[in-house]
Amino acid sequence: MSSSPAELRSAHAVGVRLTDEHLAVDLVDGRILTIPLSWFPRLVEGTSSERSTWRLVGGGQGIHWPDLDEDISVDELLAGLKSGESQESLKRWRSRRKGSPE
Repeated sequence: MSSSPAELRSAHAVGVRLTDEHLAVDLVDGRILTIPLSWFPRLVEGTSSERSTWRLVGGGQGIHWPDLDEDISVDELLAGLKSGESQESLKRWRSRRKGSPE
């Protein structure tokens, strides 16, 4: 018996919700990804207002939080990848935040 390989298509986000503990991403095909917020330190440290200011980029291939300078790829979420940001980069980001008015 032969079968043809499944056609792989990139998933696209259509919505995003955040709680104090989770990032939930609604996909165009009806699935909902729920990811621990702890995987993304900038989201954890962001205010409620900063976390609620997001936009879909690349036709839903990614999510961007301009106030936190955070970008997350839907494909990386599907692959189970946590933030790849180095500790040094995160340290510089934290330092800049302390110097900015809240």
